[in-house]
Amino acid sequence: MNIFNTFGHINSNGQNLALSAHTGNQGYYGVGLYGYQDTLLANAGNQLYAKSKILGAIDFIFGQTATAWLDQIDIVTIAAGSITASGRAADNPSWYVINNSTVRGVNASVEAKAGINYLGRPWGNYSRVTFQDTYLSDVINPAGWSTWGKTDPRTNHVQYEEYHNYGPGSYPTEGPRANFSTQISSPRMITDVLGAGYASEWWVDESYLS
Repeated sequence: MNIFNTFGHINSNGQNLALSAHTGNQGYYGVGLYGYQDTLLANAGNQLYAKSKILGAIDFIFGQTATAWLDQIDIVTIAAGSITASGRAADNPSWYVINNSTVRGVNASVEAKAGINYLGRPWGNYSRVTFQDTYLSDVINPAGWSTWGKTDPRTNHVQYEEYHNYGPGSYPTEGPRANFSTQISSPRMITDVLGAGYASEWWVDESYLS
């Protein structure tokens, strides 16, 4: 299944969700989500996305309380912006882990614009996102992660992590990574995000993750 929302592609018309996921126990397999700003709202409960494509420009994987595992995702940027915008607040379980995936520009012309995208910026003060074992093209800025804004950084309590990423946009690269991000020493497990019993849940097709 492919879901397109082309509203934002014309003169960058603001928010244009392709998928709004507001409850847990949701699994998406082999889907294509195409938008511009805020393509995927992963907002509540346990969620799994596998072997899919997510395309956008600004905060195009975002939400507030979801625990989401994104596995083998083709993440495609089409303009300057940040891939994730976690709205996590204090004492909130929300966590986005992007595992074994690819981050790239939509075509050669965008891919050539090195450094126009960030892995994430904090919509919430306790934003939590991990990218691991993922190819990062040079579309990713050397800093890796961005503040929310120049006068409202929201970075004091964020948990921005990378593990074993590779490619020209990975760490180390030219210039330092953002000082509010961390290179962790071991990967996050799917059980950290979805819980120990995730594989027995009716909405989880574990075979699709292999």
